[in-house]
Amino acid sequence: MSKAAEIDIVSVSKIYGATTAVEDISLKIPAGTYCCLLGPSGCGKTSTLRMIAGHESISSGDVRLGNIVVTDLPPARRGTAMMFQSYALFPHLDLIDNVAFSLKMKGVGKEERRAKALDMLKLMQMEGYASRRPVQLSGGQQQRVALARALITDPEALLLDEPLSALDPFLKIRMRAELKKLQTSLGITFVHVTHSQEEAMALADLIVVMNDGRIEQAAHPRIVFERPATAFVARFMGDHNVVSGRVSGSRDGMVVFDVPGGASLAASGQGRAIGEPIDIAIRTDHVRIGDPPATGLGFTGIASNVEYRGSTVKLSVNGAGIEDFTVIVDDTSFFAKPVAVGDAVPIAWDAGDAIVLGRLDS
Repeated sequence: MSKAAEIDIVSVSKIYGATTAVEDISLKIPAGTYCCLLGPSGCGKTSTLRMIAGHESISSGDVRLGNIVVTDLPPARRGTAMMFQSYALFPHLDLIDNVAFSLKMKGVGKEERRAKALDMLKLMQMEGYASRRPVQLSGGQQQRVALARALITDPEALLLDEPLSALDPFLKIRMRAELKKLQTSLGITFVHVTHSQEEAMALADLIVVMNDGRIEQAAHPRIVFERPATAFVARFMGDHNVVSGRVSGSRDGMVVFDVPGGASLAASGQGRAIGEPIDIAIRTDHVRIGDPPATGLGFTGIASNVEYRGSTVKLSVNGAGIEDFTVIVDDTSFFAKPVAVGDAVPIAWDAGDAIVLGRLDS
């Protein structure tokens, strides 16, 4: 395969009439990285992928692949290959001719292109189906053929637009493992668009969380999960409580803030101006039932919902000006001292578990 290429997106925007789909984003994807562009529908992730591929023009900014600025190059000359969400296989061609199609367009001889297509099918463990048509394959098999067709051009980067979205849940997990294994063995750069947090966490070396055409955070999955950069990231990744208020002071290296109509809480972070708006995040599984270790590191609320989940129990608590604060406790701890809906519940966390979040407009 070709050598992996670094992808450098420099101040790129995409504007459709009065709508800004992507707003002045910059991102460096190291060579050989599995990168997931993650976000809700309409966040700009697919537009970004299509601009890297050359299927969408760039309104401003540049895209570099390795040392080459590819902004104005057609897709076929960029050194990338795209795997579309629908797979886009030709129903009237067998698998060999589907996989070999791009080589045919480049004028490669029939025997040579068919031999290379068979090699690609072998890589995907699909050589036994070479004479079949796409309609005779399962969804997972069609995906492997689409991958083989994308890889036959020896791309420096493979671009994947929600490749697992059409598969059933069991097959998604299986194909997820195959994609990661393939990327590791080929060593080329993968850029994968998804709206699934679980998928991105399982696959990526680099997660890029997008919202409203902008990048909220770009980091290793563990950093994104444990240290979300903004309130949007914390909420979108899930498993975090986000509490908002206004700064009222500081003490012992912690920011103290007031929740509107509620409690005074504290969080680890740099000092802020009095009255400044602030968002903090607290992992749901780092909250416990019990009295706080210090002032501002917990509150007492009313249990509004209790969900048994097998090894854990999820509590929803309202109080101190906060609604639907989530607590995840292990089943042994919960049933040692069970809580019912309507009960008053003291909840607490440690100082290091409440982190101050940033804001894009700050």
